[in-house]
Amino acid sequence: MSSVTSGFSHAQALGRPLVTILEIDAILSRLVVDWHAVAVSHDQQGLLGTVCDLHRFNFLLWHEEDIARSPDVTDSRIAEVKRAIDRYNQSRNDSIEKVDDWLIEELASLGIAAADNAPAATETPGAAIDRLSILELRRYHMREQGDRGDATPTHREKVAERMKVLDRQRLHLIESLDRLMAEIFSGVRPLRVFRQMKMYNDPSLNPYLYKAQTGGAGA
Repeated sequence: MSSVTSGFSHAQALGRPLVTILEIDAILSRLVVDWHAVAVSHDQQGLLGTVCDLHRFNFLLWHEEDIARSPDVTDSRIAEVKRAIDRYNQSRNDSIEKVDDWLIEELASLGIAAADNAPAATETPGAAIDRLSILELRRYHMREQGDRGDATPTHREKVAERMKVLDRQRLHLIESLDRLMAEIFSGVRPLRVFRQMKMYNDPSLNPYLYKAQTGGAGA
């Protein structure tokens, strides 16, 4: 994993060391454990703070989704959960863009700019870190399944096989994200924020909301 542990070598050469992807992943993994025991918060600043904000919304989303799938939950509780999911998902998407915005500002401060015709990646670092955040949540909960006191040998075997897949996916994602960051910070690839333009929470863009305000029928 030498390519992973190298971090953002170009930025470091310019005297502005940035956190490595392995360090980001380690914090994501630790916070998942911590947040199951204590309040969902963090004390990170800068890029890590922005990443942890994103991770927090994924954590909250994960557990609201668990509630939404329970057959014993009342309709009124489901309505509350659905609204919470909408809020957290909006905040999650906003946080993905904020990660990329932070990196763009850092690139500008370092004077790093890719050529106009340099090919951009199909996924931004913020989107990839979002995937890594969700992957750490999934790994935690999959391990939890393997540790269940009532788990049968067959269940434990199934969980163990799935953990192998998740661990492999984690390694591949870290390596790919590390490579992407190295290319961006060496000026090989540009970083362009992918704006989600979510419409459902905007009263001026959601037809059901703006028609309801004017007395029209929902779409």
